[in-house]
Amino acid sequence: MMAFRLPGLHRRRSLTGAYLSSRGTSSSAVTSVLLRTASSPRTGRPLASASSSLASRAGVSASHVSFKRTGELSLAFTATSISSHLPSTSCRANSSLASAHPLPAAPWLTHNTSGTDSMGTSAVTSRSPPKYANFINGQFVASESTRLIDVTDPATNSVIAYVPQSSTEEMQMATDAAKAAYLKWREVPVQQRQRIMLQLQGLIRDNHDELAYLITAEQGKTLSDARGDVFRGLEVVESACSIGDLLLGETIENLADGLDCVSYRQPLGVCSGVCPFNFPAMIPLWMFPIAITAGNSFIIKPSEKTPGACMMLAQLAKEAGLPDGVLNVIHGAKDAVDYLCDAPDIRAISFVGSNTTGEYIHARGTSNGKRVQANLGAKNHSVILPDYPKTTAKAIAGAAFGAAGQRCMALSAAVFVGDAKAVVTDIVEEAKKFTVGCGFTEGVDVGPLISPESKTRVEQLVTQAIEQGAKLELDGRGTLVNGYTGNFVAPTILSNVDPSNIAHKEEIFGPVLVCLEANTLDDAIELINNNPYGNGCAIFTQNGACARKFQHEIDVGQVGINGECSFVLRYGYNCTMVPPFLLT
Repeated sequence: MMAFRLPGLHRRRSLTGAYLSSRGTSSSAVTSVLLRTASSPRTGRPLASASSSLASRAGVSASHVSFKRTGELSLAFTATSISSHLPSTSCRANSSLASAHPLPAAPWLTHNTSGTDSMGTSAVTSRSPPKYANFINGQFVASESTRLIDVTDPATNSVIAYVPQSSTEEMQMATDAAKAAYLKWREVPVQQRQRIMLQLQGLIRDNHDELAYLITAEQGKTLSDARGDVFRGLEVVESACSIGDLLLGETIENLADGLDCVSYRQPLGVCSGVCPFNFPAMIPLWMFPIAITAGNSFIIKPSEKTPGACMMLAQLAKEAGLPDGVLNVIHGAKDAVDYLCDAPDIRAISFVGSNTTGEYIHARGTSNGKRVQANLGAKNHSVILPDYPKTTAKAIAGAAFGAAGQRCMALSAAVFVGDAKAVVTDIVEEAKKFTVGCGFTEGVDVGPLISPESKTRVEQLVTQAIEQGAKLELDGRGTLVNGYTGNFVAPTILSNVDPSNIAHKEEIFGPVLVCLEANTLDDAIELINNNPYGNGCAIFTQNGACARKFQHEIDVGQVGINGECSFVLRYGYNCTMVPPFLLT
């Protein structure tokens, strides 16, 4: 048996600067980074000690905060200042009705909540969930906005915090702080900027479990996935520690008689980022560490659904020695995005998320003369040839259903060539082994979707696909988890899917695998290249010639050959781009 492996070939669809294309990125805007380790860098650290640093930042004695295991992780607080915001009993999967997982007290959370929630009702009670503060000029500043957005625990749909829709004045304060800080920060030698990143990566390692807890509480993914979320972002911070080579200029002697030409890479100024909900730590860490180490200042808007990890990262950056104003965090929804697109002092925007939002940001930002990098939707295919390896079914199931399918690198479509369709039965059996439940519960493989709306959309797309002729091999709709009222959808498999079926045309963003068929490898390649998305793909075969043909002819950003797919697709990172604030 031949195990043939090739590294990913990165041609991810993105909209970069003024370059707009549905096929790849500008060659000057691409660098390949293949992160080959998906496991947590620390496995033996007691969770009880992990909570102490977060507690100390919140002004709570570490002796009053502890983690304990009761079938899943739950927080036990005795501190008077925060006890009113926590459930009276531990959350267990087998309880009659689980309580929401609370957010530990932190300097970025305030309890003087005022205003109305997303339903337009008063959000003020003596036991109201906390409200997130903005991070402006090195300080957590409570927003005066009375327009609030609910932050919910996806496993229970209980409100655990509020996010303010920052006012224009507050966003301008952040911009002014970033603009003033940039003038001094750009003069700091790159070695010193790198040294701060070295301190930051150490702090992220030391607070790995606290970050993971915040991610699982707000996003719903399992703790193991949340730890991977942090670690994959950490690797970008580590890359920023040696950014000097990327900042080198160029020279050419005797460009003309007696004339030499020298070019420099200089920072742009104030840059910004707009983040999605699905990777609350990794994607902010794609953005601001590289930008600020290159000499820029930065304003970041985390997802209004999952802001906690980004706020903690801002705190850690301050503790690492980052000067006030170099990094700022604002909250909001469309108004905040519009502000970042329109503010004349903001020079560049980096975005990860849906096609609709990304195309909007690209159009609005570039119309205002900004550099915009927009990483949009995906539909990742695998091709299974009749000589597929024995591990194929397990690899495909993990890539399709991990993280509940809520990632840009989820394997959402499988193309079976000839007799390879027999492996569908094996994939169904592997999918049945996945446990669905709360992300804090030990042994859970698939957590909840982010919101009730996401669950409804996923289930409706499955129903529509069946109506259009797809065969339901495994039905995960209507999944109930004992003790929880969250947004659960179990692994779902559709076969006999035509390329024109809605399940193939749409990015489902849930634990759904659609199975298509092709007569030859050429047919499979043509099917994938005709799809408007091109983020990642993989082939399963023991034939080296077929693997080489596939990776050479496929027009997709990342290519996995057998074992590579189980990392690139299953663990769902993508770090193929040089941010627009590095391109001069």
